[in-house]
Amino acid sequence: MSAAHVNVDVIVRDVARRTQADLENLTAEMTSMFVDVIPEFRHDDAVRRLMVASTASNLAAIVDMLALNISLDDITVPPAAAQYARRFAQHGLSLEALLRAYRLGEHMFVQRAMTTLGRLDPPTEEALATEEALATTSRIALLTNRYIDQVIEGVIAIYEDERSRWDARSDAARAAQVRAVLDTEGLDLASAEKMLSTSLRGWHLAAIIWTQPGSPDPDAAQLRAGAAMLSAATGKAPLTISADERTHWAWISSTAKPTLRLPLLEHELGKHPALRIAVGDDPSPGLDGFRQTFRDAQRARTVAVTAADPHRALVLHSQVALAGLLVDHLADVRTWAGRVLGGLTRDDDATLRLRETVQVFLDAQGSFTDAAARMHVHKNTVHYRVRKAEEILGHPLTENRLDIEVALLTWAQLGLGGAGTHPARDN
Repeated sequence: MSAAHVNVDVIVRDVARRTQADLENLTAEMTSMFVDVIPEFRHDDAVRRLMVASTASNLAAIVDMLALNISLDDITVPPAAAQYARRFAQHGLSLEALLRAYRLGEHMFVQRAMTTLGRLDPPTEEALATEEALATTSRIALLTNRYIDQVIEGVIAIYEDERSRWDARSDAARAAQVRAVLDTEGLDLASAEKMLSTSLRGWHLAAIIWTQPGSPDPDAAQLRAGAAMLSAATGKAPLTISADERTHWAWISSTAKPTLRLPLLEHELGKHPALRIAVGDDPSPGLDGFRQTFRDAQRARTVAVTAADPHRALVLHSQVALAGLLVDHLADVRTWAGRVLGGLTRDDDATLRLRETVQVFLDAQGSFTDAAARMHVHKNTVHYRVRKAEEILGHPLTENRLDIEVALLTWAQLGLGGAGTHPARDN
């Protein structure tokens, strides 16, 4: 090692010892700065004491590292700093605020070290060489930065583990309260509001957010993204409950009927292929409305899961209301619809086009022109397909029309097709 390097090591240790002697004042200045600059650091007395202890323990560890040449491999998060990170998570304070404090503290420490360096007595009769001063400053800044980087990694892990644990405990309690409000007969409005600590007197729109199996991203992050999408699409922050590790329940509540910006929600959902949302999109007021919109969302989700359409990320109850009423009787519905539709239940592309054409034709009140315009095909194509469907049915569409419409609707919405699921074909 060169004499210059030896001299730098000596100076670094000298700076560290002098800083250690003034550690109490530096801790006080640094924690006051945190409180002034970062709103999340304005704690009650108990948490403030823990914040001071956390700061002091990190400063002491940095000074020891510089003074004693401690290897970074031996550096861990000081116990007081670890406990403060856990408390930060428990209070729902942002990780970004905590990490900002570490970076501000790093900057303040290096500035203080530079001031101390400038006040050192010259090691010889001549003033400290500029080159040595720069090398010493660089060494202190580098080691301090590496310490902060290493400790931050540990703090992030501690914070996120505690946040997950705390959220799980809190969510379990909230979920139990919500289930009680949903299921308890005879529960009055005031009692329900007290249980949920929120007003239920306005209008409510419920949604169920869930992730598909095999998602490459963490379920918790996806579910939070889904709740954020719902908030953006309604302009309201939802009441969100974790029903299980892959499912969130959410309610949008307001004094006026909530409105849903469907294009925005669909666009954002497209960025998360494994995320699904079912919405009880007919807002209802009061405690009964809080329950009814959730039941609607549940039915919409059940239809979505039953139909298993991989391209359908958003399901509105209004789109599948009839199927939602029948989904609990799937076997009976399949048998009945198979009798009504006969050979129109065949599971091939040509028959699928016939079913879709008949649905549009009936919805267009039997107008070939209107149906063709909706499907973007020639009127003769609709005419041909309708006649072909009538041949398969064995009678005109005007005969038994209501049953045909309901059977086609439920067959499509409940995903009743597929190998082995449809009735035997007509001979």
